[in-house]
Amino acid sequence: MTFIPRTYTVSDGYRCHYRDYPAAGTPRGRVVFVHGIQSHAGWYEHSCRRLSQAGFAVSFLDRRGSGQNSEARGDAPSFRRLLDDIAEFLRSLREQDAALPIFLAGISWGGKPVVALQRRHPGLVDGLALLCPGFCPRVGPRRKERLAILWARLTAPRRLFPVPLSDPQLFTATPRWQQFIREDPLSIRQATARFFVESVRLDLYLRFAASRVRVPVLLLLAEHDRIIDNTRTRAFVERFPATDKEVHEYAGAHHTLEFEADPEPFLIDLLGWLERQILHKTK
Repeated sequence: MTFIPRTYTVSDGYRCHYRDYPAAGTPRGRVVFVHGIQSHAGWYEHSCRRLSQAGFAVSFLDRRGSGQNSEARGDAPSFRRLLDDIAEFLRSLREQDAALPIFLAGISWGGKPVVALQRRHPGLVDGLALLCPGFCPRVGPRRKERLAILWARLTAPRRLFPVPLSDPQLFTATPRWQQFIREDPLSIRQATARFFVESVRLDLYLRFAASRVRVPVLLLLAEHDRIIDNTRTRAFVERFPATDKEVHEYAGAHHTLEFEADPEPFLIDLLGWLERQILHKTK
């Protein structure tokens, strides 16, 4: 199943790109993906195709300033604006078919807005899938860079700083995917001082948002993740009041599960979880 490139315009006038993977046959549910700080929808074609073939309508959003969105590269006016971008898209899906369940999937840094949305815009989705979510990172700007970012936020908020994920081996141990990341022209390798500060503000917001997560949650972790701390991530997700929480950790896997030599184990678990959620809703 191929994707259809589409756009939607949010309330501040920004036009956001996304990839639409229509469901094979009658849609059984919708899955909306939110990517990490450096990646974009083009990193996740295989999993999107697998879900669409299984009967799910898949939308993979490119965050403003990322992927196919060429305006204001690496920037965001505020973390709340990023949350609103997602919420406006989800509301448009609800208006199309209020009965069709919607599942929101956050990958890496994208796990943060997915959870934060449950406080700012509750009730828009029927479940959360968190793939190596970036609540508790192992990597970040060094102290000197953090100070420079803070100063630039006051004096030159759109000044660019390197995203501290330049080594493809942080994402995957698979050589062909390391080369893909290294040569990818759409990856975000720099972000503005404003974006970095808003990301920290989002971290603070998550402390309060965790108590608002009441929908079912799937957490997928990689054993050899060098980008996030699995132990602290598990502890953070345990704080969610949701009674339906499922956790899988993949032996030998690295941060980007999509780029494993065999991504099938995580896709089987993701599809199985989606199947169970739909079955539960139809009872």
